[in-house]
Amino acid sequence: MSQILRYREVFGKYVPEPFVEVVVELLIRSNVQFKIVKNRASKLGDFRPYNPRGKPQITVNGNLNPYAFLITTLHEFAHWKTFEEFGRSVAPHGSEWKAAFSKLLEKIIKHPELPDSLKIALNKSLKNPKASSCSDLSLNRVLASYDKKNGSEIILENLPKNATFALGNRLFIKGNKRRTRIECKEWSTGKTYLVHVLAKVLPTIQDEK
Repeated sequence: MSQILRYREVFGKYVPEPFVEVVVELLIRSNVQFKIVKNRASKLGDFRPYNPRGKPQITVNGNLNPYAFLITTLHEFAHWKTFEEFGRSVAPHGSEWKAAFSKLLEKIIKHPELPDSLKIALNKSLKNPKASSCSDLSLNRVLASYDKKNGSEIILENLPKNATFALGNRLFIKGNKRRTRIECKEWSTGKTYLVHVLAKVLPTIQDEK
């Protein structure tokens, strides 16, 4: 099997079919090593100028829904393009990166098969791309709408204040909102943590009644 066919087969499992060629073309034209990795709570993707083999490396979480995977991949390729042109002389998410990311986004925004809701969110994002899709609440809300539904999970911001919920194996009480995070007090320790407003949580039984 040729390299291009192999890339098409792999990315066909992670990227919406109409946009597979966009990712394959970027990979073929680059000297990047691309890795699909397990879920990381701290980030969706990552770019490193050099891996142990001396090549630039992009990693993307394999648990992302197809549109989130696509946008994260373009985000990281924008880092690669910026590094290729400017090296380490510019800020990671400065104007140079924003210009590169915007140019990549324009390719898919014009695609007729891109959902309208995502097209609107990306057009807004183009005006000032954020360092992370998690920082762009409007975009992240739309991307999250393509996640597979998982039982009783709901978005944290949709819970009322003082509601209790489970996150992982821990119980929390929802508090005040602080920009893109919400103060949440852990039930067992009383410690306060900042949880992203779009985190998926499980309401406790008493809150579902």
